[in-house]
Amino acid sequence: MNKKLIILGGNPETAVLVDIANSMGIYTIVIDPVPNTPAKKRASETYDIDGFDIDGIVKVAKDRNVDGVLVGVADILVKPYREICEKLGFPCYANEKTIEAFCSKDGYKKYCAKHKVQDIPGIFLTKDMEVKVPENIKLPMMVKPVDSGGGVGMKICRDEDDYISTVKNVFKYSKKGVVMVEKYMDSHCDDMAVYYTFKDGIPYLSATYDRYLTRLQGNSSPIAIGTVYPSTYTNLFLKEVHPKLCAMFKDLDVQTGVLNVQFFVEDNVFYSYDPGFRLQGEAPHIHLAHINGFDHRKMLINFALTGVFGEEDFSEKNDYMLNGQIACSIWVLLKSGKIESVEGLEEMKAHKNVHFVVERFKQGDTVKEEFLGTERQVLYRIYTAGDSIFEINQTIEDIQTILKVTDPAGNDMVIEWLKPWNTDDYTFNYE
Repeated sequence: MNKKLIILGGNPETAVLVDIANSMGIYTIVIDPVPNTPAKKRASETYDIDGFDIDGIVKVAKDRNVDGVLVGVADILVKPYREICEKLGFPCYANEKTIEAFCSKDGYKKYCAKHKVQDIPGIFLTKDMEVKVPENIKLPMMVKPVDSGGGVGMKICRDEDDYISTVKNVFKYSKKGVVMVEKYMDSHCDDMAVYYTFKDGIPYLSATYDRYLTRLQGNSSPIAIGTVYPSTYTNLFLKEVHPKLCAMFKDLDVQTGVLNVQFFVEDNVFYSYDPGFRLQGEAPHIHLAHINGFDHRKMLINFALTGVFGEEDFSEKNDYMLNGQIACSIWVLLKSGKIESVEGLEEMKAHKNVHFVVERFKQGDTVKEEFLGTERQVLYRIYTAGDSIFEINQTIEDIQTILKVTDPAGNDMVIEWLKPWNTDDYTFNYE
């Protein structure tokens, strides 16, 4: 296309977006304050500029005759993305309302309340407020900044002293200076998510999936070790929550883009949390491209450059039940330490049911202690698909046998492997 595209953000998931743009013949310019990030290593050109330096990025766009701007896989950059596009007159899928609703946890709670979407009971604290245990929420509680993602700054608090010190510490992770305190949804809850595509103002449910978490990291935020599509809660979600979300989308005037929303499910009640109005680290779009034949990355790139999002036949291809297939993402989470050896990577990639692998670390890298409890401790996200849950279970077992990751002492660095499903429980109603 011989067009120039600025992509905001440098993480490994954004690097995959850069690869796609490069494959389309686009000249990619990655902007991120950190030098030598994975996305920068793939780009045609890079700048070490903070994503919040609106004027600096606008200047680069004008100086380099850029044709479009797109945010990668980072919640905090969606707001500056909109401001940059506005100043340049470029297409942008976000508006003022969607930024408020989907890019901050306090804004999302406000719109959930308006549209009667159940969220997790909680309160907000600012730096000038007295820090004390709230009367209406019992310990343990989850403390998190309102405007960060990927588990950054999140912590489970089980006693009053820990709660008070944690709240004071978590303020440093919030640009808005606001901390949210919520009921901790314990291990007896299920965890699922839904993924929407918005085209020409119409919300399409594109995927549903169940999330499986590791809770072996003390008071750190639980992190996913895998997902399976479609969710076993799909029909109940469509009945109980989908109509309310669609009313919210209409209120917010969502015209274009992709949105992921997560839910805890307790006694068949959905508790909504953590919307993401951008491409996801989980990357449902990889499964959708493989099975349904449309690629959100290409759709967003084309939109950034032309204002057109997706082909005319998108609605025909879109199928949240994945044409009867089962998809599974396997997240390989590591303990802290140096990665001395990785065995079986190429064999794992060649497995007949593996269709993509996102690589976040390589042999010789170090997983820092502060990465634990965030998605920064993920080594690989492995994307698999099959005709049945039996086939997926076999694939999980194959990968666990093939892949070995050890530290300098020869210790296994994988925290916990995704466990095969009980096939008696895993059934769908394809009504």
